[in-house]
Amino acid sequence: MPSSPCQPTPVRVYFLGSGCLGVPILDALGADSRVKLVGIGSQEDKEVGRKKQVTPTAFAQHALKQGYDVERIHSVNTPEFLERLRSRQVELVLVVAFGQLLKRELLELPSNGCLNVHASLLPKYRGACPINAAILNGDAVTGVTFMRMDVGLDTGPVYRTQSLEILPDETTGQLEKRLGALAAQHAAEVIWQVARENLPCQPQGPATTPNVRKITKNDGQIPWNLDARRIVNMVRAYQPWPKAFTFIPAPNGRRRVQVTQAAAEPHRLGKEEIPGTLLPDRKMLRVLCGDGILRIEKLTPEGRTEMSAEEFLRGNPVDAKIVLG
Repeated sequence: MPSSPCQPTPVRVYFLGSGCLGVPILDALGADSRVKLVGIGSQEDKEVGRKKQVTPTAFAQHALKQGYDVERIHSVNTPEFLERLRSRQVELVLVVAFGQLLKRELLELPSNGCLNVHASLLPKYRGACPINAAILNGDAVTGVTFMRMDVGLDTGPVYRTQSLEILPDETTGQLEKRLGALAAQHAAEVIWQVARENLPCQPQGPATTPNVRKITKNDGQIPWNLDARRIVNMVRAYQPWPKAFTFIPAPNGRRRVQVTQAAAEPHRLGKEEIPGTLLPDRKMLRVLCGDGILRIEKLTPEGRTEMSAEEFLRGNPVDAKIVLG
C-alpha cells in the first residue's frame, strides 16, 4: 500500500523479537510502506552449545544479515530504554516471541500501545510455548493472534486471529515457520489499522487451557507409561529442541538416543508386560508403551548423526526384552 500526500505517514514501529517466529514478519514489514521500523531489539546474546559460544538470538541473527542494527536488551523496562523509545517517537511497539515481560509504563508509552503476535488462538495456550503445546496435545488447528498487550500473561484484548491447520506429521519447527508466514501476511495491515484506522479489539474470554510454561531440556525424556500416540506427539513437539530422548542399556552404561521420527501401533498392555520394553525385531525398534507400541523409525545416537532404526541396529545390536530408560 504505497503512501501518498493524502494519506497519513507510515507508522513508527519498534520491533522486539527473539525467536524464529518474528523472522518472516520482519521481512514483510521491512518491505511495506505503511510501516517505518525505527528500532529493532532482541534478547542479549547467550552462550550456546557445548563450546559455549556467545551467539545472538535467531531473530537477531536474521536481522543482522539483512543489514539492520539490533539492540541487545537486558531489560526493556529500564528508564534508559523507555527514554530511547520516547526519543524515537515510537507509535507502536511490536512484540513477537521476545521473552521478556513488559511492565505498565512501557505498555502505556507508545501512542498506539504494544501489539503482540501470539502463536495460538487465544485464550488457548497463553504462555511461553504455545506451538509445542498444540502439537503435544494433538490439536488439528492452531493460528496466530494479534493482541493489544496488558499487564497479564497474554490476556489483552484481541484485534484479529488467523487460523491454520496442523499437518499430521508436522514438527514444532515446521509449524513455527508456517505460523510466522501467516502472521507476516497480515502484520502490516493490522499495524496500519490499529494506528491509523482505530481498529477495535475485543476482550478475551476465560482461559480454555492451562498456561504453557517454558520447556526445559528434561521435558524431552520419554515416559514409556504414556499412550504411544502421545509419545509420537512428543517426538514432533520437541523438535527442533529439546528433542524426545530415551536411554538404551549398553555394556558401558546407558546410551542416550534422540527419537526423531516415530509411529504408533495398537496394542493392549498385558499384565506381565512392562512399558519401555524393547520387542524382538532385527530391523525395527518397537517399544511397549502404557497403551500401544511406539515404532521408532529414525533416531540420533549421542555423538552421531540421524539414522534409520535399521541402520542403528546393524551397528548396535540390542537384546530384546531390555527396558529403555
